[in-house]
Amino acid sequence: MMLRYALQTIRDRKGGFLGAFVALMCAAALITACGTLLETGLRGSIRPERYAAAPVLVSADQNVHRTIVKHKKGKTKVKHKAKPIAERAWLPRDVTRRLEGVPGVGKVIPELTFLAQPLAPGVKDPDRPAYGHAWASAALTPFRIVEGRAPRAATDLVVDRGLAERARLEPGDRLTVQSTSAPRTYRVTGIAAPEDGGSALTHQTALFFSDREAERLAAHPGRVTALGVLPADGTSVPTLTAAVEKALDGTTAQVSSGDSRGPVEFLDAAGARVKLVSMGGAMGGTSLLVAVLVVVGTFALSIQQRHRELALLRAIAASPKQLRKLLGREALLVGAAAGALGSLAGIPLGGLLYGKFVDEGVVPATLDRVVSVFPPLAAVAATLFGAWAAARVSARRIARIRPGEALAEAGVERTKLSWVRVVAGLLFLVGGAVLVFVLSLLRTEPASTPVTFLAVVVLASAVALLGPVVVRVSAAVLGRVLRLTGPAGRLAHANLRGNAARMAAAVTPLVLLVGMTCTVLFAQPTLTAAARDQARDGVRADWSLIAQGPGMPAVAARELRAAEGVEAVTEVVRTTVRVGLDKYPAQGVTPAGFTRTWDPDVTAGSLTSFGAGDIAVSELAADQLGLKPGSRLKLTLGDGTPATLTVRAVYARGLGFGDLTLAHDLVARHVDNPLAATVLVKSDRTKNQLAVALRKFPNVRVDSPDAVDRLQAERGQSSADVNLLAMGLVLAFTAIAVVNTLAMSVSERVKEFALLRLAGATRRQVRAMLRTEALSVLLIATALGSAIALAVLTAFSIGMTGSAAPVVLPLLYVAVVAVAALLALTATVVPGRTALKPSPVTVATAKE
Repeated sequence: MMLRYALQTIRDRKGGFLGAFVALMCAAALITACGTLLETGLRGSIRPERYAAAPVLVSADQNVHRTIVKHKKGKTKVKHKAKPIAERAWLPRDVTRRLEGVPGVGKVIPELTFLAQPLAPGVKDPDRPAYGHAWASAALTPFRIVEGRAPRAATDLVVDRGLAERARLEPGDRLTVQSTSAPRTYRVTGIAAPEDGGSALTHQTALFFSDREAERLAAHPGRVTALGVLPADGTSVPTLTAAVEKALDGTTAQVSSGDSRGPVEFLDAAGARVKLVSMGGAMGGTSLLVAVLVVVGTFALSIQQRHRELALLRAIAASPKQLRKLLGREALLVGAAAGALGSLAGIPLGGLLYGKFVDEGVVPATLDRVVSVFPPLAAVAATLFGAWAAARVSARRIARIRPGEALAEAGVERTKLSWVRVVAGLLFLVGGAVLVFVLSLLRTEPASTPVTFLAVVVLASAVALLGPVVVRVSAAVLGRVLRLTGPAGRLAHANLRGNAARMAAAVTPLVLLVGMTCTVLFAQPTLTAAARDQARDGVRADWSLIAQGPGMPAVAARELRAAEGVEAVTEVVRTTVRVGLDKYPAQGVTPAGFTRTWDPDVTAGSLTSFGAGDIAVSELAADQLGLKPGSRLKLTLGDGTPATLTVRAVYARGLGFGDLTLAHDLVARHVDNPLAATVLVKSDRTKNQLAVALRKFPNVRVDSPDAVDRLQAERGQSSADVNLLAMGLVLAFTAIAVVNTLAMSVSERVKEFALLRLAGATRRQVRAMLRTEALSVLLIATALGSAIALAVLTAFSIGMTGSAAPVVLPLLYVAVVAVAALLALTATVVPGRTALKPSPVTVATAKE
């Protein structure tokens, strides 16, 4: 019976339920899209490409492991944790001997993978990074020669057919390749292609060198990237895998087969899984919180518009339980329909977001997207629960009202908030203040980012709960100004005071939109500006060097040091290291004379005797790790190699120069790309004179030291783009909620407008009243949203930069307010025009 009444109500009041339906559908789409990203991070497959013909791979362990023992209440808990390292770990070549002669093993093929970037015009493809290999490992794909011959001499080179087609290369052509050392020109002796007939590799470019030249370029003597193991005749892959695992038992070598081979080949894809899980979880959590806030507000407005109808049901003896059941059934029906449609729409939406992440380089294309029924089912379940909970919360007061008071209260909006709502609002306000305080103490971006967005949502929730009080106070402040604007302003002021709950429902999504958008847009510029300032203040060099390709060859820096008039040349190579399981950005610098090219603002210790076994740390790292000059620090380098270094200095400019500074040669030996990302030059020579000294290296150019600053800005902008992309769906959903709520608020005021018309108001005056109301709501929401964003950004700036100086770009802020104004006015004026079309006499005399 109750279900039939719920269906009848929805059928008869489609317009009243439309807003809730739209909000729930958008929420389901958002949750599904985030869920597909999360599932891709958890279960996305990484198919092997270069290693397609090797059923079993042996590689080095790509993780740092720690065992944590905890004693609590007489019980001992042992946890084993692992975190991925930043660079490729290399495998000792003598592992090959352990596999030779193992039953079932037919052949063991050593693999070398190293940096090898062609420097010909037009050949660089960001979707296909170039790697060098020894020709002996061509069988792992397998590749075969389709033109020319295999490489034999040190200057011979075989390229894959994809590169040959892009660069129009033929056997006999010359090609300059920048690898781990100085650029070298090779003679193309052959063109190779996979045996399956494909024209090129999909996600990479392969260059094959002679075995001896490949070992020289790989620069890891006695080590290999991986070993491909081929089975003997009649041996199955499971049998081969078991035999290899048994032979390597007791070593740290990892054995992979099937789909687990992909992460061995594509390390960035394996690392992207963790990032995608983190991003998907953060986006999904924020989306869910925003969705709950918006949906509760939408249902509250919908039930408020049906106050007279629900009061009549109480007056004719409907019990509170029956009303709650009715509203619950209605919510479940609307939630089921909206959840089903929204979850279906969320699948292509997730694909669009995944594609954008791939384009931005956040997620490599080698990580295949996963789409299953779990995210849509989770979205439908979340939508159903959210709709039911929102309806129950919104109906709490009307269901408990006495039958005799129901119709009396239905005639006028209740001015007094319930004590439960006030207490909840104050708790959210206190919770938001606590989060802002905690944010001011967080000094790492991964820790502060989720707290930043959570603080905005919690403070916006406080505004939603205390909204009627906020609107009434704002109406009192704006009253004199509104009354001076004429009849429209006086009517708008009266509505703000008399219908504060309805106006508060419109204020909340606008507060969330302005607060969240400003936080997303200005958090990264705050961080980037501080990093740029530190880099600018710390660089003492006269010039910087920029190289075409992956970096600056070490030989170019050596020749420049020998040039007349050059005081110091500092090579900087960047990486990421782990101290325990914690990750820290690090850089390697050339110790000789580097204090003349840059100044990290040393606050303790000295850099004058900085050497190969030394390290300098930022104040942040020193605080976190309890270090001071003279301390010994154990860390794991980028490729998993452990090292123990002596702290020589602590410096203040950690944002501009990284948390850890090591000797260049130490870092360069343990990274995939040993070429310097930045080279700083202290010299009284002119730009042209330095260019002459580097004439042997046409791919290197001399630039001003501001190039370091520009590089810092580019890295910051890349992070900003990713953050904006990640939160774009949430912001879009919030914008839809703004339009939805305002349109609902206006569309149900048809009778009010008719009575105003009958009392003598013209259409123009009513429209002016609506515009004034919209601008008043916008002003209140902008003030509150900006205050929330300013508080959160200030705390973020204190924690991350040590200064309460968030960067707010005026033009961008004006654009945010302008978009909010456009949404508010459009969502108010358009429904208002529709509501004013019927004759006022017809509307006033119509039955409800």
